[in-house]
Amino acid sequence: MKQFTQSALLDALPHQFFAALSRKVAEYAALGHDVINLGQGNPDQPTPDHIVASLQEAAGRPDFHKYPPFQGQAFLKEAAADFYKREYDVELDPQTEIAILFGGKAGLVELPMCLMNKGEYMLVPDPGYPDYWSGAAMAGAIMDYMPLVKENDFLPDYDEIDAERLNRAKLLLLNYPNNPTGAQATQAFFDETVHLARKHDICVVHDFAYGGIGFDGKKPPSFLQSEGAKEVGVELYTLSKTYNMAGWRVAFLAGNKSVISAINLLQDHLYVSLFSAVQQAAATALAGPQDCVRELSDRYERRRNTLMNACKKIGWDVTAPAGSFFAWLPVPEPYTSVQFSDLLLEKAHVVTAPGIGFGGHGEGYVRVGLLTEESRLEEAIERIGKLGLFVDKKAEK
Repeated sequence: MKQFTQSALLDALPHQFFAALSRKVAEYAALGHDVINLGQGNPDQPTPDHIVASLQEAAGRPDFHKYPPFQGQAFLKEAAADFYKREYDVELDPQTEIAILFGGKAGLVELPMCLMNKGEYMLVPDPGYPDYWSGAAMAGAIMDYMPLVKENDFLPDYDEIDAERLNRAKLLLLNYPNNPTGAQATQAFFDETVHLARKHDICVVHDFAYGGIGFDGKKPPSFLQSEGAKEVGVELYTLSKTYNMAGWRVAFLAGNKSVISAINLLQDHLYVSLFSAVQQAAATALAGPQDCVRELSDRYERRRNTLMNACKKIGWDVTAPAGSFFAWLPVPEPYTSVQFSDLLLEKAHVVTAPGIGFGGHGEGYVRVGLLTEESRLEEAIERIGKLGLFVDKKAEK
């Protein structure tokens, strides 16, 4: 059969680092091993019943069986605007300041395509969500990495970015609560970001995927709560994490009108919006009772505490995440993150995500998901403890 050559665009896409990890995991599971997979980012709880019921009812509506309106149903945009007013006291115009997205990932890949030209620069976090790189590749943009290090609470240090780099940057990507580090940002940091963006004419994109998951009584702040934020950027909110709707593929973008207009234009050429029944269910999630959100965040916090306590019992010096459903754990010497992750899979049958897969500054860490029951988290760390990697050598003498 004739083989057709794929486009240069596809050739330029970044390597899917975690595809190889998934294959390794599948091989061990196929051999009959009891594998505890802490390397994934897929919510393990079902979508709340009242949201599922809303979809079931909406799926029976004949008017929803037709093409939905381009750029989405007005009722979902209104629900999103009401959600931001209720949760963050942020005023949004449903028609001009909100765009409906086919999941957060799609929006993050589309935004550089909407705003950037080939050879232009975008500031991206390192470590960061790998699909940020996909968006840059699709746009032909050049990534300028901002290191996220423990000493600065995994926030970018704007003082370390010289004026030349800031002046050439067109886009700035942020993500708090953060994947993979679990760090939270402060409102003061977002205020600083707005000031920086104004000064250097940069568009800010804040990926707020884990906005519903904050610990220790600290609700994650929205970038849009900072004065002037809508003038310089947008925030992406997905229902995947807050409402366990990862498979539903529904999110929205909020903020700057020109960015909303640009992504709507691109999506007009790609889609005819989401199935209206999914849009109704999403509106139900945003407007309905939020007890399920608080219960979910509490569940992740209990799991976080269980994980941290278990790590400390085996001598693993770890720092508790402030939000998201990930923990960012240091790799013991002399291993690299890949070597350590491979060792845990081979010897303990525990899956972790090597930090290098999230960027160069991810080396030295593995990402662990809080996406399984507490008993399994404890068992995973007990298995790791039996490998003797965290024994205090001084105490042995």
